[in-house]
Formats: sequence, C-alpha cells, structure tokens
Amino acid sequence: METEPTAVMDCLHVIDGKYVPSHNQKTFVNTNPATEQMIGSVAEGGKTEIDWAVAAARKAYYGGWKNSKWSERAAILRRIGELILQRKDELAMLESLDTGKPLSLSTAVDIPRAAGSFHYFSSLISTLGTEAYPMEVGALNYVIRKPIGVVGLICPWNLPLLLLSAKLAPCLAMGNTVVIKPAEWTPMTATVLAQICKDAGLPDGVVNIVHGFGKDAAGEALAEHPDVSAIAFTGENHTGKQIMRAAAGNLKRLSFELGGKNPNLIFADCDLDKVVDTTIRSSFINQGEVCLSGSRIYVQRAIYETFLQRFVAKTREQVVGDPMQAQTNIGALISKEHYERVLRYIDLAREEGGTIETGGSRVKGCEKGYFVEPTIITGVSQDSRVVREEIFGPVVTIQVFDTEEEVIRQANDSHYGLSASIWTNDVSCAFRVAEQIEVGLTWVNTWFLRDPRTPYGGVKESGIGRQGGMYSIDFYSDISTICMKY
Repeated sequence: METEPTAVMDCLHVIDGKYVPSHNQKTFVNTNPATEQMIGSVAEGGKTEIDWAVAAARKAYYGGWKNSKWSERAAILRRIGELILQRKDELAMLESLDTGKPLSLSTAVDIPRAAGSFHYFSSLISTLGTEAYPMEVGALNYVIRKPIGVVGLICPWNLPLLLLSAKLAPCLAMGNTVVIKPAEWTPMTATVLAQICKDAGLPDGVVNIVHGFGKDAAGEALAEHPDVSAIAFTGENHTGKQIMRAAAGNLKRLSFELGGKNPNLIFADCDLDKVVDTTIRSSFINQGEVCLSGSRIYVQRAIYETFLQRFVAKTREQVVGDPMQAQTNIGALISKEHYERVLRYIDLAREEGGTIETGGSRVKGCEKGYFVEPTIITGVSQDSRVVREEIFGPVVTIQVFDTEEEVIRQANDSHYGLSASIWTNDVSCAFRVAEQIEVGLTWVNTWFLRDPRTPYGGVKESGIGRQGGMYSIDFYSDISTICMKY
C-alpha cells in the first residue's frame, strides 16, 4: 500500500491492500462543515468498484483468513487497537474536520472507544468456548462457530470511526472479510483505519473500502451483491428499508441500528442537579447528532417550571463555535443540507404553536459553517411533527405529565424504540416504568453508560437485531451442530 495521504487528505478506495481510484476517475468534494472549505477529494465508486472489492474480499476469505487461528486474529485486533491509540491525535483531528464536532469530544470519546472495540473483541474471542450435548444413546452433539463470508458494513457520519469499529472488530474476530462503504460526508478516518489494519498485520483484501453514495450507487450495489453474505448498517430508517429491499435477492442477514426519538422521563423526586447536567449532555452532545439523544423530554408537573428555568439557563451557557477551541461544547452540523433541514423543523415548531424557549436560529458570529443554536421547544402537542420525527440536531421538546401511566403512554407513542432515560429515586417506580417502555435500552438515573458485553439495538423502526458482546458474535458467525456417534 502506498503511503497514506496527509492530515487534510484525498481519499481513494482501498481494495486488496492498495489505494485505487475509480475506474472512471470520478471524484466528489469533501467539505469541512465548520468552515465550508474543501478538505480533500474523494473517489466516487459504484457497482464496478464494489465488484472489485467483493472479489478481493472473497479471495482473502478463501485464501486463508477464514481458517486463521483465533489467536492470530486476537493478536491482530489488539494491535489495531494499540495503533489507533498511538495515532489518537491525528484521528481525532480528522474526525473533527470531517464531522464538525468538537475536537475535545473526538479526542475523549470517539477515538478511545473505537480502540476499545478492538481490544474488547480481541479478549472475547480468546475466551470463547462451545456447547456440548451428550445423548443417552451414545452420541455427542457439539456446536461450532464458522465465519459467514464477505460482509458489507455501511457506516454513518455522526460517529464514523467509533461505529465502524463496533462492527468491524467482531466481524474480523470471527474470520470474515469486509467491504466498507463509509458515509460520503466522513471518509477520512475509515481510509486511515485501512492503513492501520495493514500495519497491524491484517492480510490484503480482508478489509476493503469503497467510497461513494447510497441509492443507485455504491451502497445499493453492496446491498444487492450476490457474494455478500450480510449487511450491517447504521443510519436512518428510510435508508434501512431501501437496503432491506436491495438485500432480499440472496436473503442476506441484516443488522440495522436505525433512528431514535428517545424519551427522557423526569419524575418529581429526582436529583434535579444530576438531571439538568445529564440532560444537557443527552440533548446537545455531538450537536444532537446522536441516535441515542434524549430529544423528547417529559417532566412531572410539580418540578416542570423549576426544571425548565434551570435547563434553559444551562443551555444558554453552552459554547457553540469553532470545533478546534477547547471551550467549545457544540460544533457544526454535518452539511448544509442537514443544517437547513434542522432549521426547517424549528420553523415548523413555531407553525405548530410551539414556544422557542432559547435558541432557534443560526449562531451569530459564525459567518461560515453550519452552526445552529441549541434549541428548546415547549407548548407542542404529542401529535406535533417535531415531537414525532427525528430531527437529529441540537433541538429538544419539553412536555409536562402528571402520572406514571400518562408518561408511559407518551413515551411509547412513537414508531421509534431505541432508548429511554428514567429519572427517579423511587426504586419501585424505576422498575415498573423501565419494564413498560418499548425500547431496546433503558437507563435509570444516567445516560450513555455502556457495557460492551450487553445487547444494544432498537425495537419498532429503530432497528433489527442486537450488537455487543456475544450478540455481535452471533451475527457475524454461522452456528453449526456436529453429532458424533460413539
């Protein structure tokens, strides 16, 4: 592989261990959303490049990777994690240039958690056992795991390296090869990760990257490809439905982490200091571009006015602006298209009778870049579009409730079901409510606290399947039973 590009970089495809341009030399521009300046060009791939990448992945799979020893794979995964940490500053800078998020966030969260995925699955496969079922007739059944083949990973733009690593680490751990289609807005850290994988000893062709777009382009070609055994996708639910249709040709297995419109249920007996501080994070971290963001806030009437006053005041303290400045809390939205979409939702809230308690417009003083003020909306009904639809920006709604039964109905009144947060010091209430909320993950008196061993995923239109620990291992492996008569 040639020497990779420098910090502000042009991104080529990575196929069979080599940087490769598109067959027609086609490229598109990569833009820094905080400055609107070009930071590089990106090779635009399609069906031809996907065919090349899948062929390389199949060659590497049958050429030895599928039969590699678990100890070999564990050592490579651990080395990948170590190299990510060695290049933490470089990767954090690239991530912030690509996404517009604060550099402090990329450095403290995105890059360390990406490395952590490789370290965790390195350790997990080193301890995997098997099941055995003896029979009275003199036979033994035992269960083995096999890799599934070539896997397509279609990755999002909000946490690019972190969420790619959460898929790639267990996929490689089980002996699969991959074709990655990064989000077109955030190509840089995936491209560098391919070099890191090579430097860690991963054979050529095991990890391949094709840059490009989704519908009628690289993403659709990957989902349709008959030699791809599975697709793991993180993104919004409309795209997930398109991928599901495209993947039906050979009945690919699917892992989808889709959107969320997550409720925060705040009861009157909560620790209000902790609630306000944590709700600021769950509302506005990463510019609200987090699928787990607590964007629907329900507050019990007895503390509603107090919470609202303190939450608005704390929101106004948030520093929005240059992602490279240490004091910045909130950076730029990912693109002009998304920035305009978020502002349209704020205008819609006004049309629906909502009150903008704070925020509601472009950030003053930021002439360039896609910066939106953190925005709090009250006075909207449960049927309001800003309550029901995923905005994916620094925008939250706050509604009041009186009873436990009422807020459970409000929380469940959504076609999403990814996560929820419950705030109460009443243990009985916490148990009752947590068991009735229709989501894949519920936090009580906390938010974004994740154990890599636990299952993660959504219900309803928030996803299919689960990631994390053995749940990821199950997705990326075929289980086979061998019955031996003796």
